[in-house]
Amino acid sequence: MRHENGSTAIPEGRAALRRRRAAAAGGAALAGSIAMMLSGAPAQAVDTADETPTRIPQLDPAVASGLAPARPAGMPAVAAPAAARLPAPAAAGIPQTYVVQRGDTVSAIAARHGLRTADVLALNGLSWSSIIYPGQVLRLTSGAASAPAPAPSGGTTYAVRAGDTISAIARRHGVPTAAVLAANGLNWSSIIYPGQVVKIPAGGTAATAPAPAPAPAPGPAPSPARPGASYTIQAGDTISAIARRHGVTTAAVLAANGLGWASIIYPGQVITIPAAAPSAPGLDAEQVANAQLIIRIGRELGVPDRGIAISLGAAMQESWLRNLDWGDRDSLGLFQQRPSTGWGTEAEVRDPARATRAFFGGPGDPNGTRTRGLLDIPGWQNMSFAQAAQAVQLSAYPDRYARWEQPAHAWLAALG
Repeated sequence: MRHENGSTAIPEGRAALRRRRAAAAGGAALAGSIAMMLSGAPAQAVDTADETPTRIPQLDPAVASGLAPARPAGMPAVAAPAAARLPAPAAAGIPQTYVVQRGDTVSAIAARHGLRTADVLALNGLSWSSIIYPGQVLRLTSGAASAPAPAPSGGTTYAVRAGDTISAIARRHGVPTAAVLAANGLNWSSIIYPGQVVKIPAGGTAATAPAPAPAPAPGPAPSPARPGASYTIQAGDTISAIARRHGVTTAAVLAANGLGWASIIYPGQVITIPAAAPSAPGLDAEQVANAQLIIRIGRELGVPDRGIAISLGAAMQESWLRNLDWGDRDSLGLFQQRPSTGWGTEAEVRDPARATRAFFGGPGDPNGTRTRGLLDIPGWQNMSFAQAAQAVQLSAYPDRYARWEQPAHAWLAALG
């Protein structure tokens, strides 16, 4: 129907339908607002009370039932914002700091105080792979850290600084290192960290922490200790460096102190330096031990130095001065003696002492007259180095013994 002013009249039925729809939309929005209030408003709530939609939005079933706030069609749902990242300093019942106890974990500490693990990690500059230690002080709130707990009766406390050691702290306070370790449940292998609070037992004089000073210029390395003496570990030391400085093997230092390759050493720790093992140019520990045995037996038998040097050269050529359990055909041991040619059983030719006596021969030859040793060769003293060795060994390569003449005399000079 058209009115006189030219406007088009809205049929009564359609107008009533539009009013009913608008009322339904308003009711749904109101119900949604109530639901939001009951469940807690988001961090940034938007007041839309004065907004009048230009068209009726499509409502989802949850909105229509009043279980969720209304939102325009096509707008994605927004999850409720996460809780604040850092706990408030004034949170009731939450202390500002916590001293780590043995067996603690960051997650357990956070749960115990109703905090998130991630927040405690962030407050203390830690990561998920960080390690915490008994006595370490952790912040639990974003407020200023509180002062350390008062010292126990009869003692005091000390906050560890970079470069500190338990022995240095104990010395500074005039108490034994063992007393500080015992007071804090530590042992000689424990690790301390800057910021850790340690107890100083009664009996010493209180000392204030010295002001940080520039690092001193590196001084000369400590003088090596006498073989078999003790050595006090300095900052920066390693077992391998200590062993090298004292002319002993790393394995020997570890064994002398009951340590393993994974053991940790600390400044102020006292370790034993074993007697330096003899050395000879070009020989390792096993070769040195076999060379010493050959020299000792040669001396016992009264063999001249040249004869001992010949035996050393022969053993080096035959087995690299090692007690081998294999060789050409049935050859075995230091001198690659063959059971099949009368030098003894497999066990006998692999006995370094017996094999050496058989090489030298003479009145003390364990094989009697079955084999011929160096001392049994007429005129061996007038033979060349290689000829004398070949007269005993009967090698297919007789000239190869000559190259060991000079090294053998050097080994004899170093070990004999």
